[in-house]
Amino acid sequence: MKELSGRWTIPILLSLDKSGGRFTPLKNTLQISPSRLSSNLKTMTEAGLIQHLSPFERNHPLLPEYELTEKGRFMKEVALVISNAEYRLNQGFLAAKAWNWPVLIALYYQYHEFNAIRQLLQTVTPRILSKRLGELYEKGLLEKTLITNPRPKYTYALSSNTEPIIRSTNSNLSALL
Repeated sequence: MKELSGRWTIPILLSLDKSGGRFTPLKNTLQISPSRLSSNLKTMTEAGLIQHLSPFERNHPLLPEYELTEKGRFMKEVALVISNAEYRLNQGFLAAKAWNWPVLIALYYQYHEFNAIRQLLQTVTPRILSKRLGELYEKGLLEKTLITNPRPKYTYALSSNTEPIIRSTNSNLSALL
């Protein structure tokens, strides 16, 4: 889920084949700046999701082209599942912000306390985790409850509307494995 986080990763994965893997049609389809697209393509290449074709492999030797790797094709299927879930949740593009989906999946697997979620996600900072939990709460995707004994703390859970969608999303993601 973390590899798919970021504003442009899922849209690029879903649009790459439609654009023929070419830079300019992809840029025009996504309405993204050339520098932002270039940066994202570089990051995705380093992550092994796409590969930059050599001049000899391209349709036109001077125009940059990209194609999905095997890992990228798998992640495209994951992106389709996430995209469908976001449509059903009707809360916008959640994957645009890092950690939204990992937090939702952690809550689905009964990690209800801040520190438990933080330990599970390992590299998330306390500030970002707190921010994401607050944003997801404001969107109505999760509930938080104040527990006062033995010391005050919040526990988090998926809202009743969110839980079935995350359950089916998790099932669809598990089926891909």
